[in-house]
Amino acid sequence: MHGFRITEPGAPDVLKWQEIDLPAPGPGEIQVRHQACGVNYIDVYHRSGLYPLPLPTGIGLEACGTVVAKGDNVSGIAEGDRVAYGTGPLGAYSQAANVGADRVIKVPDSISDEVAAAMMLKGMTAQYLLRQTYDVKSGDTILVHAAAGGVGLIMCQWASHLGATVIGTVGSDDKAALAKSHGCHHTILYRQEDVAAKVRELTDGKGVPVVYDSVGKDTLDGSLDSLQPRGLMVSFGNASGPVPPIDVGTLSQKGSLYLTRPTLFNYTFTAEDLARTAGDVVDVISKGIVKIDIHQRYSLKDAAQAHKDLEARRTTGATVLIP
Repeated sequence: MHGFRITEPGAPDVLKWQEIDLPAPGPGEIQVRHQACGVNYIDVYHRSGLYPLPLPTGIGLEACGTVVAKGDNVSGIAEGDRVAYGTGPLGAYSQAANVGADRVIKVPDSISDEVAAAMMLKGMTAQYLLRQTYDVKSGDTILVHAAAGGVGLIMCQWASHLGATVIGTVGSDDKAALAKSHGCHHTILYRQEDVAAKVRELTDGKGVPVVYDSVGKDTLDGSLDSLQPRGLMVSFGNASGPVPPIDVGTLSQKGSLYLTRPTLFNYTFTAEDLARTAGDVVDVISKGIVKIDIHQRYSLKDAAQAHKDLEARRTTGATVLIP
């Protein structure tokens, strides 16, 4: 079995394709032969060292495949079942992996391998952001940064279905058109426009009750300035770099704001939480409420190029690697 390992943090070329010894699955585990592997920005954080990992390590948290073996104490899953996972363990950039049986879901026939590989981490992220961190309701107006990205396109569709008005930031006219075709009502070209000023204009000066910000360092101030009093700033990514330390007094000065830094892992910590969160994702995809657009496909061996394109913001929607 082959897969990627990293022995030091760094640029995409630290990803090394090599033979990996994959033991038989242990108690509570299943062995999954991958049909498609998801690519997510957290993989870049792991590779670069922004999120430090014990080294050496595998990389990748998300994949879909077929169960080829199972260990003791596994029930409800049989060899031959199609399953998907999105919270690890690390090592999804590989031909096969051992995964805890309580961290996977069965994939219905209506969902393809590629969609299943791209829906778990990004879809569950969208679910906890929209339905748990802040419960988006009909009539809300929300701000979503990187609206044409993988998570952003899911959030635009889902929030629009919930009856919210979605304002999205994008980097180009093409990305604006893409976001609008997925339910985003207003787009802001963040390289050309003052985001906070435009949000105020679109909301008659009120601001929004919640900002979802996966960009980080470059957008923090604009995000805070887009919020209405007692609004919630949700910082869930660092695509432009880590968010610098913030003086908590700033939250008071800008309107008694709330600030949270959530992670998918805390929202899917138990098997029950994961099943419920993933179940919502499967439901909205199966009903056609949310469509997962696979805009980039690479051979698994070309994972380094996928990372280069992702970091250069040359990608939109979802990216998958094909073993």
